[in-house]
Amino acid sequence: MTSSTPPSTDMTHLVELRDIRFGYGERVILDGISLTVPRGKVTALMGASGGGKTTVLRLIGGQYRAQSGSLTFDGQEISSLDPAGLYAVRRRMGMLFQFGALFTDLSVFDNVAFPLREHTDLSESMVRDIVLMKLEAVGLRGARDLMPSEVSGGMARRVALARAMALDPQLVMYDEPFAGLDPISLGTAARLIRQLNDTLGLTSVIVSHDLDETFHIADQVIVLANGKIAAQGTPDEVRHSTDPLVHQFVSAAPEGPVRFHYPGPSVAQDFGVGGPQ
Repeated sequence: MTSSTPPSTDMTHLVELRDIRFGYGERVILDGISLTVPRGKVTALMGASGGGKTTVLRLIGGQYRAQSGSLTFDGQEISSLDPAGLYAVRRRMGMLFQFGALFTDLSVFDNVAFPLREHTDLSESMVRDIVLMKLEAVGLRGARDLMPSEVSGGMARRVALARAMALDPQLVMYDEPFAGLDPISLGTAARLIRQLNDTLGLTSVIVSHDLDETFHIADQVIVLANGKIAAQGTPDEVRHSTDPLVHQFVSAAPEGPVRFHYPGPSVAQDFGVGGPQ
């Protein structure tokens, strides 16, 4: 089946996952989850490490295929698209990878220009104008000629955001956009994500562990745990959840459903304590 799938008649949600199951062998990562990403809103995916947050992003982008269930982007079933249809859908998505993932041998300008040169036939003069506009939007037009090694971590993240927006996507996905940033850069990045989402009419999905900044900019928060959705709602609703696991995550409590020790044999079994001599 190709990308000729008719567009969604439901204009409320851009992305919808229904009963999605995914895992590696016997290890289940997502166990029949269902969620929606509203158009024009900022949705945050949160939860303990290994809970499947980045996996959801990869499923939306078609890097992974779910073992069962349905995942649609603007009404198109991602798993049913042929390669040409999948590439066409991906051009409507932008991705900001963890730590930016800039091409180290390309300048700031050429990093942002890369998707335009790769996926369009625009003239170099048009590419130049678009790149400078995207860099202006993230406050880095003056850094166009610098190399990635010459910019700070916060600046690199903003360059990556300009690159993610180069093709004017409908959906922008952020994988840990605040990781490793100082408080000033973190606040700048969070404010920029919210401003660009609203100004450009984007839909955003953020995977993050930073509670304060993420709760401040998100419209919807979804907490994943043990392959399921532990909580879903506004930041205020999630913050006041009575679910023990969600409470442990929001309060950063060391004790709770999420244990420090990975499940394994007992100490007595491993070290022979109390066993036969």
